[in-house]
Amino acid sequence: MAVFITGASSGLGAALARHYAQQGHTLGLVARRADRLQALAASLPGAHHVYVLDVCDRPALHAAADDFIRQAGHVDIVIASAGISAGTLTQEIDDFGVFKSIFETNMIATVSTFEPFIQGMVNRQSGTLVGIASVAGVRGLPGAGAYSASKAAVATYCESLRLELKPQGVAVVTIAPGYVRTEMTARNPYNMPFLMEAKEFATRAADSISRKRTYCVIPWQMGIVAKLMRLLPNWLYDRLAVNAPRKPRLK
Repeated sequence: MAVFITGASSGLGAALARHYAQQGHTLGLVARRADRLQALAASLPGAHHVYVLDVCDRPALHAAADDFIRQAGHVDIVIASAGISAGTLTQEIDDFGVFKSIFETNMIATVSTFEPFIQGMVNRQSGTLVGIASVAGVRGLPGAGAYSASKAAVATYCESLRLELKPQGVAVVTIAPGYVRTEMTARNPYNMPFLMEAKEFATRAADSISRKRTYCVIPWQMGIVAKLMRLLPNWLYDRLAVNAPRKPRLK
């Protein structure tokens, strides 16, 4: 099986790469940081394909995808796991660039990642596209407007894509992580309930992908939290969340 993973040099992407490599699959690994990506590839069993690029560079991303398709013959799973996070405040004019970067990396690059693979999957009537959303996208969180909105957009986009491609035999899976121990969450200056290890996340995510679950929150405890958040009326959610701890802004 051939698996293409963006954001593979760290965090969830690296954990997923390790999981699929240990299962004997051939990987296409994409990330910006050459040293870390090469080190990851060298540590994995099997021979894999490494593409050093920024996922916001659509032509470079498409070129990498086309090369991996040629090398692998066909691609079974595409995981758009590249993502960034930072606190943002609309009242801070200087945060506009951060808003833009978060949306381009988390949302727009997901589209760019999927694009080159869809026609081949449609022709074969098989294949799975995986978008990484977040529990933070279920409701808007104070101080995280860009991140919450980008992840909500990923979930909604993947739902639209799922409906478009289901009649053509292509599955679309949305994974919504809660708190997973990564470099990204290490910067959070607050308590993270149900924090799980990245290796365990990857195992559970891969199981959901293999079963083609349409939407899955990991860990399951955060799934319950997410359902409750959706049900709360605005007045009650506002009262509970207005003073919630915030992600640090970039300085």
